[in-house]
Amino acid sequence: MITGPALDGAPPDDAPWVAVRAAPTCPRCFGPLHGPSAWSSAWRCDTHGDVLPYQPPLPPTGAGLEAVRKNAVVPVWLPWPLPSGWLVTGFGEVGDERTGARASVVALSGPALVDGPADMLVIAEEPGVGIGASFAGLGGPDPGDGFDAGPPNAKIEVLGHPTALWVVHGSPDRAVYAGEALGNWLWVIAWPPEAGCLIALAELSLFDARDQDLDIPYGAFSSRLEG
Repeated sequence: MITGPALDGAPPDDAPWVAVRAAPTCPRCFGPLHGPSAWSSAWRCDTHGDVLPYQPPLPPTGAGLEAVRKNAVVPVWLPWPLPSGWLVTGFGEVGDERTGARASVVALSGPALVDGPADMLVIAEEPGVGIGASFAGLGGPDPGDGFDAGPPNAKIEVLGHPTALWVVHGSPDRAVYAGEALGNWLWVIAWPPEAGCLIALAELSLFDARDQDLDIPYGAFSSRLEG
């Protein structure tokens, strides 16, 4: 189901928030994890071994943004200005108190350039974390060898600098672009696949929300963050 923009706004910052998931999950398959124990400080997935935990999503509020800003070791990329009619609809992070957030996810929803609503995730992650590839529908932790062998399919601005993105062929129900920024993977993933033209044509400009105090419009929580 496509999650469209919330026309009636998000809950206020002081509203109670119930996490969608009660426990962290694997960033590579969204499956359950075995938590740290007396013998190991690592989180472990039965399929993928030791991983960093994908935490329950954070709400689309100022408090949610502040939480991810506080923990993030990587940038928290936010398109700014937002495309017309778009709203920020939640946040995600991978890591724990020991490691800090080694991946950040910003969810947005709004109108596509074609008819209908659309969703977008903008992800920054250290190599090997795997959350971007999971949201893209890929089997490995990264975009894969040779994904950037040809000319870029899109260019966006990151901190004022042109940055190349390449189409990555993941699940057919979404558009996936990947590139590199500040030594980390940069993913921009959109639903439905036709919304990918927004990435290529809308001249997105990304800022690191850790360094910006912006008056951000929030919408209803995006179920895309559930994986």
